[in-house]
Amino acid sequence: MSERTGVYHGATMLKLAGILSGLVALLHLAVIFVGASAYRYFGAGEEMAQLAQRGSPLPALITGAIVAVFAVWALYGFSGAGWIRRLPLLRIGLLTIGVVYTLRGLALGPELVWHFSGGAALVPARLPVFSAVSLLTGVLYLWGTLRAWTRLSRRPAS
Repeated sequence: MSERTGVYHGATMLKLAGILSGLVALLHLAVIFVGASAYRYFGAGEEMAQLAQRGSPLPALITGAIVAVFAVWALYGFSGAGWIRRLPLLRIGLLTIGVVYTLRGLALGPELVWHFSGGAALVPARLPVFSAVSLLTGVLYLWGTLRAWTRLSRRPAS
């Protein structure tokens, strides 16, 4: 495989990672508008759900900050893919984002064990799905960054 092909595939993986981060941001935005039931379903905790139910702005503010983080992560994926201008600390940012997603995704193993060993009430099927998406996204960020490493190291002409 040529370096050019590796860079192409790296860009494709980073585009997909950015798209997944964008979708996660949109999902969190939807949680704000749906309210308490969405906070419960997506595992934010009963306290957040009750605050949302009582009309407290705190859950929306916290979730809005999370939306912003995932949106920035999407932009980093798009920047690494070459869709938008180069963002600061691009390689470090992409690696950090990939590590965070991957670490979150590593919960998949224990969740599957608990779910299938009779703990389905404690670990509903949606939780391993969330972990699988996190793991996939993290691998896309990491693998895409490594495949495009040389191109990502180039500084734009000033």
